[in-house]
Amino acid sequence: MRRCTGERTVDLYQMEGGYPLSGNVRIQGSKNAVLPMMAAALLQRGTVVFHHCPRIADVWCMEEILKSVGARTRWCRDSLLIDCSNIYSGEIPGAYADKMRSSVFLLGSFLPRYGQISISYPGGCTIGRRPIDLHLAVLKALGVEIYEDSCGLHARAGKLTGCRYCFPRISVGATENAVMAAVVAAGVTCLSNCAREPEIIHLCHFLRAMGARIKGEGTGEILIKGVCRLHPAEFSVPSDRIVAGTYLFAGAATRGKVALESAPVEEMEAVLGVYQKMGGQYQVKSGTLVTDSSRVRKAVPFLETAGYPGFPTDLQSPLAAVCATLEGSSRIRETIFEDRYKAAMQMRKMGADIQKCGDVLEIKGGSLHGACVSAEDLRGGAALVVAGLAAEGSTEIDELTYIDRGYEHIEKDITLLGGRISRIYRS
Repeated sequence: MRRCTGERTVDLYQMEGGYPLSGNVRIQGSKNAVLPMMAAALLQRGTVVFHHCPRIADVWCMEEILKSVGARTRWCRDSLLIDCSNIYSGEIPGAYADKMRSSVFLLGSFLPRYGQISISYPGGCTIGRRPIDLHLAVLKALGVEIYEDSCGLHARAGKLTGCRYCFPRISVGATENAVMAAVVAAGVTCLSNCAREPEIIHLCHFLRAMGARIKGEGTGEILIKGVCRLHPAEFSVPSDRIVAGTYLFAGAATRGKVALESAPVEEMEAVLGVYQKMGGQYQVKSGTLVTDSSRVRKAVPFLETAGYPGFPTDLQSPLAAVCATLEGSSRIRETIFEDRYKAAMQMRKMGADIQKCGDVLEIKGGSLHGACVSAEDLRGGAALVVAGLAAEGSTEIDELTYIDRGYEHIEKDITLLGGRISRIYRS
């Protein structure tokens, strides 16, 4: 994968399907966990170190954002060092911010220390409405003044003050932003109706390693007692549950036997439950998730995506790819993002019998054949890789910049497992 922070390339994957995956692969560090942690590094004035940090495009983009405000960064194998001792600017370049939704985390981490920030509207995959109103509302409750114009968001704050705030609807990102801002606010902050995702728990563990005082992460109510300052810390980024789920479903689609080293099994209960209902078998040995998909056959009568601990929306598309190969009819209802169906439409080019009925995908299982398809979002692109592995014949996938945002070296991992996939670089 090229180091790229946004420019489109014409690189593509060439795949030959029909080969069951088999072997061991190590799961990379979590994208959704490390991005808010990188932003949170700004809350202290020294150097933080992230071990097991994924080398993916979104991490590189966040790295460039931090460097643009004065941070210095350095990589040492899979460890990323971020020195925040000389931050000097509150202007976030739009060239980076409007390409990645996680740039919104700079509001919660930059304001408490530097008082003001200007940032263009956050970007990311076009999978539906992804409003930031909850982020802004909770920050205002903590004492932030925000105004908007055609250029983006402009915010300023004096000393933030703790508050009681109940989110009108559950939001992972807004919960994370609120926690970051509150850890150095004066007094106590009580957040209710919080999201419970593992990534929030990991962020709180990292903040606690820097000296924050937080209780209740992983529940609907988080209590934060503000401290005067945070200190540097080292932290190991947990493994990515979505990448692990993607590889689990790649094994299922090819009826293979895959062992996922360092898979966060405790975070994958809903995913593994679906896998078992399809006929998959697994066991955990010495921290490795050992799977056997040779008996995967059964369709998924009905499933709907949900916030944690439910089935994750990020794995809806990869699951749909598996369902297209099963016996019988499956139905998947998407409840989080109203436009997360693009991969399913691409899979129809591969022979998948998929219909979109409102917010439900109706999938009649059968066989897939190779085709030329395009990734249109991160997880949808990964789903096309899963479909290509199961398809008879050759498949080409372009727009790989989407896949690069979240998968460190998916083609190398698939090759290691016996899949036929190669990346063709075009200038």
